[in-house]
Amino acid sequence: MPDLSVVIVGGLHADARKAAVARLLADVPDSVVLHHDLATAAAGTVVRTVRDATGLLDAGEAPLVNDCACCALREDLVPELLRIRDAGGTRMAVVELWDSVEPKAMAEVVTAGGLTVTGVLTAVDPALVLPYLGNGDDLAERGLAAAATDQRTVADTFARQLEYAPVLAVADSPDADDEDRELLAQLHPTARQVPIGHGDPVGAERDDLTVPAPRRRPASPLARAALGGFDIEAAAAAQHPACALLPAEADAHGIGTLVWHRRRPFHPERLYEALEDITCAAARSRGRFWLADKPDVLLHWDAAGGALCVESAGPWLASLPDAAWDMVPPVRRAAAALDWHPEHGDCCQHLVFTSPGLDRDGLERLLESCLLTDAEYAAGRAAWKRLPPAFDTLLEV
Repeated sequence: MPDLSVVIVGGLHADARKAAVARLLADVPDSVVLHHDLATAAAGTVVRTVRDATGLLDAGEAPLVNDCACCALREDLVPELLRIRDAGGTRMAVVELWDSVEPKAMAEVVTAGGLTVTGVLTAVDPALVLPYLGNGDDLAERGLAAAATDQRTVADTFARQLEYAPVLAVADSPDADDEDRELLAQLHPTARQVPIGHGDPVGAERDDLTVPAPRRRPASPLARAALGGFDIEAAAAAQHPACALLPAEADAHGIGTLVWHRRRPFHPERLYEALEDITCAAARSRGRFWLADKPDVLLHWDAAGGALCVESAGPWLASLPDAAWDMVPPVRRAAAALDWHPEHGDCCQHLVFTSPGLDRDGLERLLESCLLTDAEYAAGRAAWKRLPPAFDTLLEV
């Protein structure tokens, strides 16, 4: 049985997402779009539709699972894709995610179900990047929560949607300027940006329908990107705080990215007192950091829209016995080796801040003031661990 190509298209920018999906349907013959509408969750169900370029093919409902619309989507998605595959005649199934659903979880669910994900795309309107990145509203306030317990915000959800996808389907927005496009480029510099385009393909760009479907070359760059292949493990590693592909130092069109890297731990109380100022200093900041009172714990920094999430990402490799290294993924060992310090191993501060009008000097001074002083540093680890545990409440220790 021929394999079915599954393409995941997500993003809070609904108009851009719908345009990208329409483009793919127009460009790839024998393709369908599968969509679960979570807006009906309050009524107890999730509505599923399947359509092709001509219109609706099928519709149905999936009951909520544990009062969670996103859980219902997970339960229903793979069986529906398998049904489409087994029915035959479909070359590509586009999974159009509902607004706040994040592509990482869905890509992993589809792959675990034995299907082939050939592309993960986040659709973006460049003119909306900063407004969404600065929006600290809870998803629930905007009617976009995927479960009653969903505590995500618009900003952090959008940031993860944007940064996970290796391909950004970019709308041709008349309202976007150079600053908007530069912000998008600095937030995710390794992404392949592909224009969504307009209208039907014509002339030489059109698929040759006399050629068997598996050998046709998709007409548009967007379709080629969607079918080009996707590495689920590499995508996950690129988001893991221990080995994330963080943005690089940059400064252009009024947008700046500061990469701050130090080999001395933070004083927990001084950092805690400065959290609000640091978090609000940039539209987006993320990375890994090192607290003196928890010297063996790698901590994850994830901030957008003026809100900060801090969580433990497990031990630094330097704190593990040699025998445990074989249990660590090779990509993490390689990332640590590239940044290994003879005294501290992989323990470090590696934080990245991206924003319009970034005050680099002020931010660097603030961060430096939160590090241990020379005297505190010289006191050693035993003394560090006795410092007040200011982050225990935030980390729910």
